[in-house]
Amino acid sequence: MATVSSNATPRQHLVLDRHGWLMPGEQVTLAPSPNFDRRPPGTQVSLLVMHNISLPPGQFGGPYVQALFQNTIDLNAHPWFVNLKGLRVSAHFFVRRDGSIVQFVSTDARAWHAGVSRYAGRERCNDFSIGIEVEGTDTMPYLDAQYEALGALWPVLESRYPLAAVRGHEHIAPVRKTDPGPAFDWRRFGEVAGVALRRLPPA
Repeated sequence: MATVSSNATPRQHLVLDRHGWLMPGEQVTLAPSPNFDRRPPGTQVSLLVMHNISLPPGQFGGPYVQALFQNTIDLNAHPWFVNLKGLRVSAHFFVRRDGSIVQFVSTDARAWHAGVSRYAGRERCNDFSIGIEVEGTDTMPYLDAQYEALGALWPVLESRYPLAAVRGHEHIAPVRKTDPGPAFDWRRFGEVAGVALRRLPPA
């Protein structure tokens, strides 16, 4: 699927510290979320889950995704935000349209991104996965800079964790979720990140 061109920057060199946090820099911001807990003892992180998000829906670039994940969102800022009342969610990473990355939860901890989910016969995908929210919608093409950022994230995560597969939220919760949707180019992600086809969703 074709993507919209943007002024993509050269691939970032990302470093994950021993506590599971990226080293902050020009394209990386740390914004700790309270919405996390410990993974079950002895759990190996083996799954990467892709999501999309935009707040308000279809609008990009605002402060609301970060505010949602930090429980500081002003529900009066937009009429649609009434749907977020009482929601406590997070993800490990958020990739903005310009390719910048915000990290909310240590990769060693369990972020609250997948909800009721199942993969390869295992329930509760939050237990053994890392969640990445990509700023976008199911139907609007993702940008070059976002694929480049994802391509930079994959090797640093793979070097730390035995990631056996990458799936969308739509694959692990197919009745409830549709993201990252048909606009996400899985083949392109695989090529940019160097992910073997066997780890990607079936075409």
